[in-house]
Amino acid sequence: MMRPSIWKPIAVGTLVCGTLDILLAVILTLWRGKEPAAMLRFVASGPFPDATNWGTNGALLGLATHFALMAIMVAVLVLVVRARPRLLDKPLPTAVGYGLVTYFIMNWLVVPLRFNAPLPPSMLSIVTQLFAHIVLVGIPATLIARRYLRG
Repeated sequence: MMRPSIWKPIAVGTLVCGTLDILLAVILTLWRGKEPAAMLRFVASGPFPDATNWGTNGALLGLATHFALMAIMVAVLVLVVRARPRLLDKPLPTAVGYGLVTYFIMNWLVVPLRFNAPLPPSMLSIVTQLFAHIVLVGIPATLIARRYLRG
């Protein structure tokens, strides 16, 4: 029997999870009285340090950077559950576990190393980031992978 393709769950998962996550980022940015375009330029400044000065182009690059990172996160999950299909037997523990893994990698390794961010982050940051990584990324990505990989 032929194995299901990984491309559709990666594409759908990236679109769904990336959209949910960026919507939360925009809401939190507006709640803090900041401009979403500035937040997107900050995202772009991860791989492109000068992007904070690039106006609309920097914001668009930030959006592309966000979705590229999300594609990596979703692709890793899809590859793992494809190699270990039993992880999809109980999707909620897999989703929560993957959300925790992505949270720790992004917030305790990537962001502090790239932006010299202080550790530990504020409690509000921890709660919102855990929510984003578990509820907006881990759960939908796992359910999407389950749907497309199991048929």
